[in-house]
Amino acid sequence: MTLFVLKRTGGALLVLLTLSVIVYALFYLAPGDPARLACGERCNPAQIAQVREQLGLNDSAPTQYLHFLQGLLAGRDHSGGAGLVLHCDAPCLGFSYQNDQQVTELILDRLPATLSLALGALVIWLVVGVGTGLLSALRRGGITERALTVLTLAGTGTPVFILGLLLLMTVCAHLQWLPFPTYVPLSEDPEQWAWNLLLPWVTLGFFESAKYARLTRSSTLETLAEDHIRTFRAYGVGERAVVTRHAVRGAVAPVIALSAVDFGTMIGGAVLTESLFGIPGLGKTLIDGVRVVDLPVVVGVVLTIGTAVVLAGAIADLLYAAADRRVTLA
Repeated sequence: MTLFVLKRTGGALLVLLTLSVIVYALFYLAPGDPARLACGERCNPAQIAQVREQLGLNDSAPTQYLHFLQGLLAGRDHSGGAGLVLHCDAPCLGFSYQNDQQVTELILDRLPATLSLALGALVIWLVVGVGTGLLSALRRGGITERALTVLTLAGTGTPVFILGLLLLMTVCAHLQWLPFPTYVPLSEDPEQWAWNLLLPWVTLGFFESAKYARLTRSSTLETLAEDHIRTFRAYGVGERAVVTRHAVRGAVAPVIALSAVDFGTMIGGAVLTESLFGIPGLGKTLIDGVRVVDLPVVVGVVLTIGTAVVLAGAIADLLYAAADRRVTLA
């Protein structure tokens, strides 16, 4: 198990290093002049040349990347012009072109909103998705299964933005049961935090729960058909004990592993939901950064999202290995 953990951790670090190379090359070395983007349209050639020198763009591409990597690992100093030196602590992702704010600070400011959205959606899709899948498997062939199948298909086939718009129009505009969502930090008012995130949670949770319902149903049916389950039944073990102690345990293992991956993906995959409900999270920050071509912000958010996905994948593998020791031997 220790060797498996070391190999999986080493693999994740290698993927993160590769990701940093690709993201840096994709944005900073692509056609276009970052110095002009940072300086603005009204800058003259002399001012652009000065900004290029401040950003270190006159160095070779490998040197620029090594400085970028140094900032991530140990921090670095940036020239602020007129002899001013700005220190950026590790992990340093540079400064925003728009307001000279450290990108790391900007991401840390926006991360709680994204985590709030992802955590609430995770609870909903696990409770609703796993519960629906289990019930559908245990009621196979009945009216309950057919009704849940229709509900699952509806969840799978409804785009997130359509469901979000429907909820806003019915719950907020027509019925006026809730005000239009406005993000309130958890530290300021926990009750308002929950009420304002309720519709975004339902929107994302309903969409993802359909996938988990199908996965749980198929996994449960597969487990119930295994030889050891038939053996328990042959020895007279009660159906409730067979389901709760053995079938559910075997069915939930892949669900837990997939949940970890989906949670990491949700860190950056909730762009539409954040934009639709006005949540100031990483997805909305990325869209805003792309709109004004703020390269340090775009690179910082993409790297953060990529890191979250890679770490979630590694955690999913470790959870799956803990649930099924045969994985460590593969």
